[in-house]
Amino acid sequence: MKASFAALLLATAAAAQTARMPVWISPNTRIIAPPARQSVQVTQVDARIDIAGQIAVTTLDIALRNPSNRPQESELLVPVPQGAVLKAFAFEGGNAEGTARLLPRDEARRIYDSIVAQTRDPALLEFVGDAVVKSSVFPVPANGTQKVRVTYERLLEADGARLDYVLPRSEAVEYAVPWKFSMHVKSTSRIASVYSPSHEIAVKQPNDREATLSCVTKDPGAFRVSFLRETKDEMTASLLAYPDPKIGGGYFLVMIAPPKPKADAAPIKREVTLVIDRSGSMAGPKLDQVKAAALQVVEGLNDGEGFNLVVYNEAVEMFAAQPVLKNAETIKQARDYISALRVSGGTNIHDSVVEALRQKPLEGMLPIVLFLTDGLPTIGQTSEKAIREAVAKGNPHQRRVFTFGVGVDVNTPLLSRIARETRASAEFVLPKEDVEVKVSRVFDRLRGPLLTKPVLRVLDDPNRVSDLIPSPLPDVFEGEQILLSGTYRGEAPLHFELTGSTATGERKFDFTFDLDKASTANAFVARLWASNKIAVLSEAIRDLGADGATANTTELVGEIVRLSTQFGILTEYTAFLAEEGTPLAAAPANAARAATVYSDKAMKIRSGAASVSQSENLKKTAESKQLNVRNRFLDEKMQAVEITSVQQCQAGALFNKGNRWTDSAAAKAERAPDRTVEIGSAEFGRLVDELAADNRQGLLALRGEVLVEHRGQLVLIR
Repeated sequence: MKASFAALLLATAAAAQTARMPVWISPNTRIIAPPARQSVQVTQVDARIDIAGQIAVTTLDIALRNPSNRPQESELLVPVPQGAVLKAFAFEGGNAEGTARLLPRDEARRIYDSIVAQTRDPALLEFVGDAVVKSSVFPVPANGTQKVRVTYERLLEADGARLDYVLPRSEAVEYAVPWKFSMHVKSTSRIASVYSPSHEIAVKQPNDREATLSCVTKDPGAFRVSFLRETKDEMTASLLAYPDPKIGGGYFLVMIAPPKPKADAAPIKREVTLVIDRSGSMAGPKLDQVKAAALQVVEGLNDGEGFNLVVYNEAVEMFAAQPVLKNAETIKQARDYISALRVSGGTNIHDSVVEALRQKPLEGMLPIVLFLTDGLPTIGQTSEKAIREAVAKGNPHQRRVFTFGVGVDVNTPLLSRIARETRASAEFVLPKEDVEVKVSRVFDRLRGPLLTKPVLRVLDDPNRVSDLIPSPLPDVFEGEQILLSGTYRGEAPLHFELTGSTATGERKFDFTFDLDKASTANAFVARLWASNKIAVLSEAIRDLGADGATANTTELVGEIVRLSTQFGILTEYTAFLAEEGTPLAAAPANAARAATVYSDKAMKIRSGAASVSQSENLKKTAESKQLNVRNRFLDEKMQAVEITSVQQCQAGALFNKGNRWTDSAAAKAERAPDRTVEIGSAEFGRLVDELAADNRQGLLALRGEVLVEHRGQLVLIR
């Protein structure tokens, strides 16, 4: 485990009549042992966290396996956060016995230093700054298993309305031990939102003051969860900041959760228009699924909400001239209308979307469009640019257009752009997927609009804040929150004003955030912003390729390559940066190569599987608020790809080139190291202290030589 939940196992294999040879095992990093030794392995870690108020009790169940034919004696080191209190320690299996005690971080550091001095491997020093639970010797039976349970308690610090839980784990990209997290939270006030920037979590809230979440992952990195607690019936907000002197300020992430609607307040109603493609290519199961989805959506509306149906092939037909209210009579009519749909003809996307947008909405409702198509525009106006302009200029009622591409023969950049421009999202239904499932999943998310047409303004000095993402802000539905990232300059407090429509009318909220708690421990904030920014720039380039157009993308591509290199965030367009023969210092050459990739892929490929994969990748990168530490993306055949030769660390990155890890800043310097530091030396100990002070000790978990830019010098760790 580790200083927070990365269990470190110090397994000392004992052989009769031979000296004991130490073997260290980390469920977060790797085994440190003599080559011929079959060492005890960590096969699974289960973390159960119970939070009541501000007290967090963490229980780690560590599963061990001994693959050798002799028992092995092991000593367990479990790094835990400073300030933790050991509550329980137990073994299960074999003839296990032992005790444990909690060592403060200074004593833990001495243990780590002694191990590093013997093994010349600094991996354990990734946990410098944490305390450690140290157990007594216990046996793991030959060809058998052993389970160890460690329970500790810690008081979580509050930052205004926000509570943060952090379970430190190794950042090493090679780490692959499966972890299972489960968390139960009880709060004395309403839990307004739950968010993890590190991992995708499933969240359930049985009531206002309780929440449960779960996560199963093999990805490395600290497990982070933040909670916003509502103290009064107002908008709840909090800010996390990462300082960066290089940009004169830093990066920030704002979490905003709308208040719970008052019991006597009438909820915002929805008006949903389904636009259904009935061209000839929709014949068979596709149309059957679309009809089932349409009926499910209409019947899923609350009584008194509105709906309409627009059906198109080469012509456009409408269920009603204007949206109607849902009631028993209109539902019966809609069932009959949907049941009678048949396929024929071409695909007139332009006219169908124009008809859907020009309808006058029912008063007091949020107008939503669910637009489905399985093909390219073939009838009427077929220009991608013209259709985009029709949506941009012909949407006077600000309808949200959620698009669904059925199959791969669709213009994916067009559908993505339509959705993005209207505060919505695009979905793509692959040939083996069910249309009904995808549509119902999106519709289920659109329950209970809490805040519509949100707009955030920066007060006092708007020029202090830039690169806000997302823009425009999406509507907020039940169970959702606003996550907004950007860059700031200076150190004075940031002052924001949020306006939007709620169930009780137009509202205005005012937030002022101090930056005194900006910390390099919040490096994930910078990386999340950079990831979102790369997606925004990539989408802009993709849009430029409409109708076969060419354009000068030098400035956009140059910024993408700069961000990708600095932060180690790679996509299908920049994956070549991780290749052995790509010199990171050759920025102009790399930008030129990236420009060619963008031209050939992003701009020219508008439909087919390769186009769908690009849209899916961009959507995930643009909308995701979790780190992508393994740089996962889909290739042109819709197969998952990972890049493991790039290690994200703090707000920077290291690339594995020539059997040496080199951080991007050092690579650009193109000169010999200013000094070489040998692992285990006194100079190395001082370097570890300095790296820990900068929250960069994670790079010590990397295998082999590491070349880093450190406080103005190039340092080779060998």
